Amino acid sequence: MEQKKQLYNKSAAGKRIRSCRERLGISRQKMAEQIGKAEKYYADIERGYCGMSLETMIEIAGHLGITLDYMIFGEQDRQEIPEDSRSILFYLGKCDDKKRKKAVEILQAYLSE
Repeated sequence: MEQKKQLYNKSAAGKRIRSCRERLGISRQKMAEQIGKAEKYYADIERGYCGMSLETMIEIAGHLGITLDYMIFGEQDRQEIPEDSRSILFYLGKCDDKKRKKAVEILQAYLSE
């Protein structure tokens, strides 16, 4: 069985990264700080001007709550968590235990109305 060859399109990957970052309300400068890279380098990634190491890809994916398959190829697993739910999980993951517990309580109260 022959496998379909997948190509890495830096420009398309950069657009997906930028879209996810903006959806989460994170500035480009803040994202660069979070992954430990210069803002210019991070901006060039989003513009598709340069590639990135596997380590950088993993850092970005982790901070944005996306899979490497989605970042690199635009592919989403059929059972993958929807985008809005991933945003909630991303923010909950950034909270300490006390804040996370309170956020879950608020969400449960809101959804049970």
